[in-house]
Amino acid sequence: MSQHLGDLLASRAALTPDHVAAIGDQQRYCFRELDTRVSQWAGYLHQQGLKPGDRIAILCKNSEQVATALFGASRAGVVVALLNWRLQPQELAYILNDCGADTLVYDREFADTVTALAPQVGLSRQLVVDRQRGDDDFEQALASACGELPGHDPDPDQVAVLMYTSGTTGRPKGVMLTHRNLYAAAENCCFTIGWPFQARYLTVTPMFHIAGLMPVFANVLTGSATVYLADFHPVTVWEILEQERITHFLAVPQMLEMMLQAPGIGERDLSSLRFAVSGASAVPAALIARYTELGISIYQVYGATEVAGSASFWMPAMGMDVVASVGRGVMAGGLKIVDPDTGAARPAGQVGEICFGGPQVFAGYWNNPDASRAAIVDGYYHTGDLGYLDDRGFLYVVDRLKDMIISGGENIYPAELEAVLIQHPEIVEVAVVGRADERWGEVPVAFVVRLPGSQLDEAAVIEHCRSQLAAFKSVKAVVFADALPRNASSKLLKHQLKARLETAEPA
Repeated sequence: MSQHLGDLLASRAALTPDHVAAIGDQQRYCFRELDTRVSQWAGYLHQQGLKPGDRIAILCKNSEQVATALFGASRAGVVVALLNWRLQPQELAYILNDCGADTLVYDREFADTVTALAPQVGLSRQLVVDRQRGDDDFEQALASACGELPGHDPDPDQVAVLMYTSGTTGRPKGVMLTHRNLYAAAENCCFTIGWPFQARYLTVTPMFHIAGLMPVFANVLTGSATVYLADFHPVTVWEILEQERITHFLAVPQMLEMMLQAPGIGERDLSSLRFAVSGASAVPAALIARYTELGISIYQVYGATEVAGSASFWMPAMGMDVVASVGRGVMAGGLKIVDPDTGAARPAGQVGEICFGGPQVFAGYWNNPDASRAAIVDGYYHTGDLGYLDDRGFLYVVDRLKDMIISGGENIYPAELEAVLIQHPEIVEVAVVGRADERWGEVPVAFVVRLPGSQLDEAAVIEHCRSQLAAFKSVKAVVFADALPRNASSKLLKHQLKARLETAEPA
């Protein structure tokens, strides 16, 4: 079968046309119906003059409509940029301008955001999605389309999806994922952990993250139903797990922890549930043990947007003696540890930079050849994470070579926060580091050097940050300092700042 996403759904619809494919707020579609809707969207894009390689953007919470728009665009050869709906209008405007999308599909609840960003971008079409009513621009576009496309040869090595991730320069970078990347990621995931055939999967992590998106392709590959949940709430998740007879789902550790606080878990019928996958930050062994007591297996995953999803998995069958690892590499991937300075391979047990190779490795960063060359060397993606492989091939993540902070499953890049904070007229210097947090894993803390005589306080610094960036990115605390530590070359010594946080008395 072709490794093109435009063909993937068509092949599944031909094989199991009447099996349930998608379950949303008000919709249930079998694969035949979903395939028809996808063809209609592809036809609409063609009628609007979009050509293979053109870009559209989606600003929506999890829904069947997102899947329809994505697969339909793929069938038309159009690239989809999935937007993080937690971002501020100016952040979204930068991404839209960078990728050059002129069509935006967005949820009605984001109408104010779109109104604010519209003057900053060149949008030819804006289509509203209303998950509750269904009488919206998106559905009207489907109804108006013929569903026929001119013949073209689908190329699996063409870009299918752009996912923007903030970089160390403070500007988001568009990760170019090809059809082959996403197909290979779905296939490797299925083969590695035994993704159930014709199962029922709950999508609760946002689809603008690779962890929320990749399972959709795995479900089509295996003929499984995808149940779309727009917003996470612990009680709601437990209700859907029971009512929809969910077999597996993915959630970050913080979500799993919050779910355990919900009432009446022991009274629910969860006999259909086979396992839950968790990652984005370390999964505590104690958390795994508590779910095991409920009869629910937890699988750990390690991966990145740049490898279209998972690079390795740990499963209970591998043994609790290696629960501190993130398991072994996926079926057709290639893990190696290298010296961060020389690139030379490191033997088992020695710490180095974690690198991943194989058909999942992304095609590079959109309009950023320098960053692409730095990230992909000899076909391997250099993750920026430090770790080691033991003599049995289990991967252990030790630390991050980069300064990235992971808070509640979200990636936060200090450089992006620093670039915003330094714009404040009373801030002379600033550095952002992560502080351990019991609930979120890590939270960003700003070390600030004020202008002499300034009375700038913590609340004002935090408000300045929140006014420019999404709330989840913003600093949660501020430490004022007379100067920031630097070495003889004037390089900022962030490890000293982190050490100060670790030894400070709790607030």
